[in-house]
Amino acid sequence: MSKAIDTSLLTEFQTDLEKRPEHQVIERTVTKNGIFASATDFQSQTAMTPVFSIDLDTGDVANQKQSGRCWMFAALNTMRHEIKNKFKVPKDFELSQNYTYFWDKLEKANYFYENVLKTAQLPLTDRKIAWLMATPQQDGGQWDMIVAIIQKYGVVPQSVMPETYNSSKSSEFNRTYNLKLRKDAITLRALVAKKASEAEIAKQKAAMLSDDYRMLTYSFGEPPTTFDFEYRDADQNYHIKQNLTPQKFFKEYVGWNLDDYVSIINGPTADKPYNQMYTVEMLGNVVDGRQVRHLNVDMNTFRSVALKQLQAGESVWFGCDVGQESERQKGIMDTKLYRKNELFDINFDLTKAQRLDYGESLMTHAMVLTGVDVVDGQPTKWKVENSWGKKVGNDGFFVMSNDWMNEYCYQVVVNKKYLSANLQRVLAEKPKVLAPWDPMGALA
Repeated sequence: MSKAIDTSLLTEFQTDLEKRPEHQVIERTVTKNGIFASATDFQSQTAMTPVFSIDLDTGDVANQKQSGRCWMFAALNTMRHEIKNKFKVPKDFELSQNYTYFWDKLEKANYFYENVLKTAQLPLTDRKIAWLMATPQQDGGQWDMIVAIIQKYGVVPQSVMPETYNSSKSSEFNRTYNLKLRKDAITLRALVAKKASEAEIAKQKAAMLSDDYRMLTYSFGEPPTTFDFEYRDADQNYHIKQNLTPQKFFKEYVGWNLDDYVSIINGPTADKPYNQMYTVEMLGNVVDGRQVRHLNVDMNTFRSVALKQLQAGESVWFGCDVGQESERQKGIMDTKLYRKNELFDINFDLTKAQRLDYGESLMTHAMVLTGVDVVDGQPTKWKVENSWGKKVGNDGFFVMSNDWMNEYCYQVVVNKKYLSANLQRVLAEKPKVLAPWDPMGALA
């Protein structure tokens, strides 16, 4: 039977510590410099030299600033790369993250209202209600969610709808918006409780969404319906296209069939067999829009399809747990970066599945693979375009070791043509529905 820590146990702890001749040196080192600096293996920095056998020219990095829109920046960056290659736009050209942000916020409000109505019969103590009310909406998202926005609203150049204070520093807006959404939830649940008619509920919800639209317009500006696009290309030739709609701009300048791009995950937990499709309950943004769907595969397949797309000259959206074993200023993500086991003489090792099952890791950030170093046919390190501006990493680019990808990458988005015929058939299968709090439902 376990018991409280008593003086005899403390004496044992102290005696064990005194038996270690190095303990005072380590104590002085860690107390002065911190754990990460004390545990840093500088050989990792040497191994992560930013030179790659495949290195796509993608232009300048973007900066999401104090917002959680990495998933959106990463997706628009992959499309920006396409525009750069086709039309020779300037290196600093960007698609408007503020435009897609506006529509995502409006659609997330409607998605929240619909989930409130679907669960209105459940008590407030139910876990689903607690999960729903904890964060009515947030900046984060998934690949399929940005696709849903683009399929409905298109995209525009950043020059047409630039950043605002609130898009670049989103905490004030999110706190105010979630306050409103929680109050709206009270109203909607009360309407269901009193057995209001569908027409009455629909009228109330429309009024709520009208208020949401006004809040969004005041905070981010009103999205354009038509615009002119003009620029000078890399050869200084002048171009102008007039009276474009956002949908027409996407069709003419990006031109992707977004249905071809699919989410591939590596979630090696016992409840998610490989080569099967998964979705997550209450995860999405556009009601009746594209569903969040994941194909779970082993890590060899995961790496292989990402490599094939890079070899074809196309960058790759991916999601990872960026805070694990990474150094922001140097732009290094490597499992050998910090030797914490050696520093403390404690084994901190967990498997990828254990990290997911016990809450140690999940996807927190989305970026773009823009290069890879292939040695003897195998990838050894990957070039990563981040969205934290040029002041971190190597002008905003990071280096990720292959081992780090194995342990902390959870999602890539690739053209389905790079999948085997068997896996392409799996894509059409009905997905298993995961609980709202499943780690594979984490938002980047």
